Amino acid sequence: MAFSWKAAGITYLKYTQICARAVRNALKEEQRLIAQRRDEQGIKFAKWENGKQGELKPIVPQQQSN
Repeated sequence: MAFSWKAAGITYLKYTQICARAVRNALKEEQRLIAQRRDEQGIKFAKWENGKQGELKPIVPQQQSN
């Protein structure tokens, strides 16, 4: 059995992002705003040298054009 996301030629991660967006858009206004805030995530990167953590730097995601 082939998975629909494979048949569509997209990755599983992209498939889950599309599903999550569809669910958030189906919510009522108040719940949608809460879910959208939860969706905003930040990633930080720190380089380790000689067993010590360097400065934490935020990684800014690239904007996707849909």
